[in-house]
Amino acid sequence: MRVLVAMSGGVDSSVAAALLADRFGPDCVEGATLKLWGGDSDSGCCSVADVDDARRVADQLGLVHHVFNFAAVFEERVVSPYVRGHAEGLTPNPCVECNRHLKFDRLLERATDLGFDAVATGHHARRAEGPDGRLRLCRGVDPDKDQSYVLAMLGQGQLARTLFPVGEMTKAEVRADAARRGLRTAHKPDSQDVCFIRSDEGRSGFLGARLPLHPGRLVDHRTGEDLGAVEAVELVTVGQRRGMGHSGDGRRRFVTAVDVRSRRVAIGPPEAAWTPAVELHTVTWVDTDPTAAGGPRRGRPGVGLTAQCSAHGRPAPAVVRRSRQGLTVTFESPQRRVAPGQTVALYHPLHPDEVVGSGIAR
Repeated sequence: MRVLVAMSGGVDSSVAAALLADRFGPDCVEGATLKLWGGDSDSGCCSVADVDDARRVADQLGLVHHVFNFAAVFEERVVSPYVRGHAEGLTPNPCVECNRHLKFDRLLERATDLGFDAVATGHHARRAEGPDGRLRLCRGVDPDKDQSYVLAMLGQGQLARTLFPVGEMTKAEVRADAARRGLRTAHKPDSQDVCFIRSDEGRSGFLGARLPLHPGRLVDHRTGEDLGAVEAVELVTVGQRRGMGHSGDGRRRFVTAVDVRSRRVAIGPPEAAWTPAVELHTVTWVDTDPTAAGGPRRGRPGVGLTAQCSAHGRPAPAVVRRSRQGLTVTFESPQRRVAPGQTVALYHPLHPDEVVGSGIAR
């Protein structure tokens, strides 16, 4: 078994590489760091320091280390759609799209070309085999670090060639293992922000340099009454409350819709921030489609699943039905509105750790 480990320069991928070297031997494991962003970066996995950390850890473990330049693909499939999405009033999730198009597509292709049997990452998730022999994608053991949400687009073909060595460990155990081995990343902080946006520029600075930002008007979500100004409609996201002010009774106001074309942001009271359902497109399934039988017939009862609408959101019971444009997810009880462009991960109702599939909110 030859394994190529995606080494981001963080502690999780460092320990993943070490565990695989223990298991298969250093001659069967190599590291690869992806050069994704050609611009300046001071966070995430795109900085020069991160590449250097990955290389030094690989050297310490006795592993061959590669650097693959995927910057053009990253720009095309992650950065440009992120910018374009904001120009259309969406809130894209670049980490999900990076996994979809880079780590579990282009990197898998490169690994195959180089003769590797599998790719491994430092994600806190687990791969399991069901009684039917089909592969399952499951939450990581550490509930605070579980990353199954950002992997929910994976299918059988990708899972068959992917390993998650730290998925059975808590974050504390990962750091303890790294410290025991003397790895330089043992106490390195986790990255928190979008990797291609510098902390000193923020989202507004990054987007402002790449697309025109237009001032707009805040309007009541029911009456259309003009309630004030907003500096840039492209920077507003559904569900946002910061900068939206307060209503006459002192309650905070929340964004319910963003219309970039008309430069209007609809806002409402706290109860307006909740919704009974969300529509999904770009739907993927880890295995078979549980909604497939019968097609999108009107009145069909649907399938009971559990929906998670953000990386660290609370799972919510829901009924999922096919629609002509994707899926309709109807929550058992109203949930916070999901910003269009965000991923909704779907889990098995009886096995809450098991991912069933995912889609992107309309």
